[in-house]
Amino acid sequence: MVSVGQLARQFKVPNELANLYEFANSLDLRRFTHNRMQHAAGDELANAQGLASWMAKRGFAKPGATTPSLLFDTAIQLRSDLRALIECDPAERSKNKAVLRSLNKSLRLFPVIAQANDQGEMRLQSVRNGVLGGLCTIVAELYNASKDGSLDRLKMCAAKECQRVFFDRSKPGSRRWCLSTLCGNRMKTRTYRERHKGIV
Repeated sequence: MVSVGQLARQFKVPNELANLYEFANSLDLRRFTHNRMQHAAGDELANAQGLASWMAKRGFAKPGATTPSLLFDTAIQLRSDLRALIECDPAERSKNKAVLRSLNKSLRLFPVIAQANDQGEMRLQSVRNGVLGGLCTIVAELYNASKDGSLDRLKMCAAKECQRVFFDRSKPGSRRWCLSTLCGNRMKTRTYRERHKGIV
């Protein structure tokens, strides 16, 4: 099981985006074969207890905390909306009205407050504790990342059998795959085979 921040640290995701990144990746849709092993898809937030456990591991809730069913449903909708936004090309995100409309509907449910930090910057922070507080922190990270531009670096792998969210650390910010050595090579090989199909 993933420990606090382990996934974000492994892929060198900035701390300011770590909770958002891991929340988006709590749904694992990978369904490809690698080294003759079929990847098993999964959902860390498969039920309300899974959400409470996920939050407890990250210090937002006490171990053994429970999650009301309504809050669980709200969390799953938020994750779905976040993934839909991240799936869009960064340049197109502000143009996808359906995605923005659904996301805005979800965001209205989470109380956050603007706070000044010791660098003189204004950033959003959660005003609640527990599972709700954790979700509010994710919403705050989303806003802060959109404000400083780092949200454009959070993308979804272009391989449809992967769809992992990744942080694009490339200088031009033009990566399309979570790992070029895995999904990138697989997609390039597939494109090559299709291009040369039927050629004698």
